[in-house]
Amino acid sequence: MPSASHSPDAVVSIRGLGKTYAGGFTALRNVDLDIRRGEILALLGPNGAGKTTLISIICGMSNATVGTVLADGHDIVRDYRAARSIIGLVPQELHTDSFETVWATVKFSRGLFGKSPNDAHLEKVLRDLSLWDKRNNKIMTLSGGMKRRVLIAKALSHEPSILFLDEPSAGVDVELRHDMWRMVRALRDAGTTIILTTHYIEEAEDMADRIGVINRGELILVEDKAVLMRKLGKKQLTLTLQQALSQVPQALSAWPLELAADGLHLVYTFDTQREETGIAELLRALAVEGIDFKDLQSSESSLEEIFVSLVHQPAAPVEGATA
Repeated sequence: MPSASHSPDAVVSIRGLGKTYAGGFTALRNVDLDIRRGEILALLGPNGAGKTTLISIICGMSNATVGTVLADGHDIVRDYRAARSIIGLVPQELHTDSFETVWATVKFSRGLFGKSPNDAHLEKVLRDLSLWDKRNNKIMTLSGGMKRRVLIAKALSHEPSILFLDEPSAGVDVELRHDMWRMVRALRDAGTTIILTTHYIEEAEDMADRIGVINRGELILVEDKAVLMRKLGKKQLTLTLQQALSQVPQALSAWPLELAADGLHLVYTFDTQREETGIAELLRALAVEGIDFKDLQSSESSLEEIFVSLVHQPAAPVEGATA
């Protein structure tokens, strides 16, 4: 069945994208996705899920077996030069020109895209990344974290409107990670569309406007982060009992209750989507059964728990992928 037409409102529009290697391995399968202008989209997935393959195809470093991609209206195959000129990529690997200075490699990167010299822009990028005082240093003398910053500077050198960050925080310290997050938010606020792949759930939870989950080459879900948390999140109420129970009484079987091994903690899980939580009725039933509690605490599912539950389910049709 042919894929739906490309969305005119999306800055990146992907339809029916698939990638099968010569040996028969299918890395991507029938991916449809619209990326909104000016958003931060986080792509989550286990190792080998297809995240890097998807980015490589969009950025022109790998060819799709089937399907089409438009970058701001430019077909990435038929109109490669125009499409690539508006895309920046920060790859996972630290491939840098070791014997070049920071300034020379960033300036050269801008020239590769046919952009006229703009030292003021390059200076701003280097200052934003705390690289200005390293501009005359050879890259081989820099730490791993500083080399990562150079990759970001190279990706921003030609002023792209779409920026891909492939595992940007891999192997960097916490301070640099938070510096990068601040910079990414500033870029988004200035109008840049940002797509990042990450293993750090907290990165997606902290920064993304929308979350996409890829598993075994399929895009299994794309959703606004807040909506995803609301739809798939569970809340739990943990009651600390006055006296230990050996088992949950039969009279309470109507509620999804779990008794901790110590018999002193009763956990009630309820759906955040329901209008009625059932807590009031549960507490009344506990009183009828003569079960007293001395404390209660509520907690919500984290994005990490939601992600783990998603990738352990069979792939299902994507909702909201082309919304």
